[in-house]
Amino acid sequence: MAKNLIQFQKGLSLPDFLAQYGTEEQCADALFGWRWPAGFVCPECGHAEDFTALRTRELMQCRHCHHQTSLTAGTIFAYTKLPLTVWFLAMYLLTQQKNAISALELKRHLGVSYPTAWKVKHKLLQVMLERDADRQLSGVIEIDDVYWGGEVHGGTPGRGSPNKTPFVAAVAKNDKGHPIALRMSVVAGFRKTELAHWAAKFIHPDSIVVSDGLACFRGIADAGIEHQAMVTGSGAGGVELPERKWVNTILGNVKTAMRGTYHKASSQHLPRYLAEFCYRFNRRFDLAAMLPRLGIAAARTPPMPYRLLKLAEAHW
Repeated sequence: MAKNLIQFQKGLSLPDFLAQYGTEEQCADALFGWRWPAGFVCPECGHAEDFTALRTRELMQCRHCHHQTSLTAGTIFAYTKLPLTVWFLAMYLLTQQKNAISALELKRHLGVSYPTAWKVKHKLLQVMLERDADRQLSGVIEIDDVYWGGEVHGGTPGRGSPNKTPFVAAVAKNDKGHPIALRMSVVAGFRKTELAHWAAKFIHPDSIVVSDGLACFRGIADAGIEHQAMVTGSGAGGVELPERKWVNTILGNVKTAMRGTYHKASSQHLPRYLAEFCYRFNRRFDLAAMLPRLGIAAARTPPMPYRLLKLAEAHW
């Protein structure tokens, strides 16, 4: 039997990672290249490739307007007191494994406190979230409604539980029927108008969307997108339909991974947790390139102070 080329790709081994990013100087050089691939550009005046390095303060001063900036200023790494080697190791651990890594486990690998590991992880998840924020799916797309969370003892059971967070999962397939892209979005609720607005933003107009018979999915057609509803009923039969095989398979993998990784994945930060899985899934075809791609995105993501990081993420 032929090997799955995606699953068996080499990726970025730990020795290779350490050879490329094992020192602070290597990480600084990499970050400089990710932030300014064509050479330094002053963030204040836009003047290019003309700066003085102030070695004693680790700053760069523009020779045109004399504005001073640091390598991390204006990026997700802004104001950090951690060495870049710690950040790069965190990016490595977040990108080179199939399942998620908890902040507690990240703490042990990085040798930092739990609050620091949590902030590092969630800042990098914010990068992933913002990187795919406007990405549209196209082609034939399988879609499903999902809830995350459980009921509190004595509370309202089922869909009415206030402790369950609704989100939409959509999988785009190629011409051979293989999954190529994933989007999971927390929504305000499974209502027709909500799904119409969601589809208008995240689904290309020329796509074909296949769903079950839930009434809210009729909103997809209201957004001007072809919609095929399959009334499946409850039970295993509806889950095993080939037309909706991939969305059910991927959702099963995501739920298993999240329950196995996190002691508690709070609903207020669920958009970031879902973005983590989507980011890796959508870039799984080149595992070795995933770290530098995350680094480039991190260098272009504005700072996220802790006071904002701890707030609940808005749904899409």
